[in-house]
Amino acid sequence: MAACMSVTCERESGVSALSTTSSNSRRLTKWAAHRRKRVLAKCAPRIRNLVDSSLSLEPRHHLHKSHECFFGFESRNAPMQRGRQKLLHPSAYSGEMMAVAVNPAMEVSPKKKPPTKHRRVVVTGMGVETPLGSDPDVFYNNLLEGVSGISEIEAFDCSQFPTRIAGEIKSFSTDGWVVPKLSKRMDKFMLYMLTAGKKALADGGITVDAMDELNKAKCGVLIGSAMGGMKVFYDAIEALRVSYRKMNPFCVPFATTNMGSAMLAMDLGWMGPNYSISTACATSNFCILNAANHIIRGEADLMLCGGSDAAIIPIGLGGFVACRALSQRNSDPTKASRPWDSNRDGFVMGEGAGVLLLEELEHAKSRGATIYAEFLGGSFTSDAYHMTEPHPQGTGVILCLEKALAQSGVSKEDVNYINAHATSTPAGDLKEYQALLHCFGKNPELRVNSTKSMIGHLLGAAGAVEAVATVQAIRTGWVHPNINLENPDGGVDANVLVGPTKERLDIKVALSNSFGFGGHNSSILFAPYK
Repeated sequence: MAACMSVTCERESGVSALSTTSSNSRRLTKWAAHRRKRVLAKCAPRIRNLVDSSLSLEPRHHLHKSHECFFGFESRNAPMQRGRQKLLHPSAYSGEMMAVAVNPAMEVSPKKKPPTKHRRVVVTGMGVETPLGSDPDVFYNNLLEGVSGISEIEAFDCSQFPTRIAGEIKSFSTDGWVVPKLSKRMDKFMLYMLTAGKKALADGGITVDAMDELNKAKCGVLIGSAMGGMKVFYDAIEALRVSYRKMNPFCVPFATTNMGSAMLAMDLGWMGPNYSISTACATSNFCILNAANHIIRGEADLMLCGGSDAAIIPIGLGGFVACRALSQRNSDPTKASRPWDSNRDGFVMGEGAGVLLLEELEHAKSRGATIYAEFLGGSFTSDAYHMTEPHPQGTGVILCLEKALAQSGVSKEDVNYINAHATSTPAGDLKEYQALLHCFGKNPELRVNSTKSMIGHLLGAAGAVEAVATVQAIRTGWVHPNINLENPDGGVDANVLVGPTKERLDIKVALSNSFGFGGHNSSILFAPYK
């Protein structure tokens, strides 16, 4: 304290003395400083040459890495270099902190991270909410029988719209899954997500007792949505027309795409990775692949992943009508979604959710879980071409397929089943088909189908629901038909496509594609667990 006060007093006295200096002294001081700068500027080159020659110093950028000053370590010549810098720049003396010079041989190189043991990822549970059922087995049996879930919209009056059909869920209940208080407030996309997620847990044998045994810090939720809470937000806008006081106080959080995933994690107490991804209609595949990567990296042992969307409301229907993307086959709804058929006139909206329970293999075995299939890997790319149109040469899709195979360590010949994105649009179906033939055309066992022919396009939930269908195909040994494929498009080899009835297939490796507005491409692969 005394020392600090004494230094302070000295500074204050110095300032006082300086303040009493005459104006002539101040002018002299300024002149001297200016003169010193001019002299140093003239002498600097000569001083630099003199110091360099005497010390035999190399330019800084030619020094070996081991001689560079790095994180507080200096080379042997560092003090001499600093001396040269001071000669050239006297201000370098001010406030300098001395560093310790050490022998370069003593520098410690960073240790390399030990290789991580490969962790395999398996599917141990599934949950769905779809136009064809809310149970994975019921859902898939309907697909195998070629049942269509497309019908006239009943949720609201759409008589003024040119499209009046959709893959609408007619009967839905949250009883036993979501508390009534939240059921009344939440957007339907969240309700679909919560029920499908909890059904996946139940299907995976995660009972209340089993839940207590889990390390919840290594359990995560990664379920996305393309559209989010459109109904909650739409209702808020209508309420705002009256007064802001009429608005639902939860309209903002319940409209965001991440909140369903967050609410499920809160409900379960799972504290591992928890977020959502939104890449339009490729959302689910992005979520599934990222969830698997968390397990592979050891950040999680269990992950609920997938997607959910509920956009069959006036603003959702109207938006896609404005894009001229929807089928207008209102007189015959079950025939409206017809991938690869020459008479297709657009896709059909659907709604619902799909959730997979992914688990690290040894963790699944330790608790005696039923393993449905193994997740091999996947990839995603960007077309970088157009907001809604596919790349004319299918460059992004082909790159995505090839990267997915490379990342998974799978050869093209091993892929004998593909659940295609095929939405029933004129351009999209054909470009994907061409990309698939480019990569897998030489495989005589290849079978391709589109789940959307029966349930429509579930947007952000499509990839997850189709992943469930893919896993079910592996489990049952049956692949579902392509309905409404009456007149295949020109250039489409119908022999590659599954026919109008289910077919037996011993699946080696199955691939599922999902593509989204913005040029988002994704491919994921599954195989029987062995």
